[in-house]
Amino acid sequence: MATHTPRAVSPISMVRVARPSTVDLIAAELRKAIFTGALPVGSPIGEVEMSSQLGVSRSPLREATQRLVQEGLLTASPGRGMRVSIIGAEHVADVYDARLAVEAQAARLIIARGAPETLDALENAYRTLVEASGGTDAVAIGDADIEFHRLLVDSAGSRRLSHYMSTLAIETRIASYSDENGYTVRRSISETYRQLLDALAAKDVSAAFTALETQFAEAVARLTGEDGDVETVERPVTEAIPTMSPIEFAEEG
Repeated sequence: MATHTPRAVSPISMVRVARPSTVDLIAAELRKAIFTGALPVGSPIGEVEMSSQLGVSRSPLREATQRLVQEGLLTASPGRGMRVSIIGAEHVADVYDARLAVEAQAARLIIARGAPETLDALENAYRTLVEASGGTDAVAIGDADIEFHRLLVDSAGSRRLSHYMSTLAIETRIASYSDENGYTVRRSISETYRQLLDALAAKDVSAAFTALETQFAEAVARLTGEDGDVETVERPVTEAIPTMSPIEFAEEG
């Protein structure tokens, strides 16, 4: 009678899922606070007050702020400490030049992949922007606009492009907050959004690039005051700005 010798089975090699560190969580909260305006442009970062507000110690807070300095979201000045960066009119074009480089490449990758579900998702994001633009909530319009562009880049499937875009999205918002007239967004939707979506559907890389280039040139002209004829929506001075909350740490499971 034949016998079977059990084969040795090697243990399965599993990679431990990394949990966000305290520094990661603080950095994420600071980025969110800058994006929403909870930390206004130009405002100082006081370690004592900030660590107390977030419920963290000063050491990880200091490390997290250094990350944001490297990203350009915070500015450190000798003798003056750290402040939320200000992006004046003279630097707005540079922000959009960087966005053009990232988003145009994302469009190329999307066209190369040819995933229909990506176009459907972008069409949904565009409809959300159209709906928001019909109202008077400047923040809702701005958020819908940024989310459309975030989705465009994330759909390219490049981790690095998405990483660069996450910082550029915050810099775009900082540039808007830095406007002397306050936070304003365009009410009407540029026809370049429709042109971009049509170009992606037609797999036309050149047309997609042109649509993005034109759209960003329009944004730069508005933010630098060169085009004052575009109808805008402003965030009222009396509108409540989100505040920062203590960081919640996940329990060990």
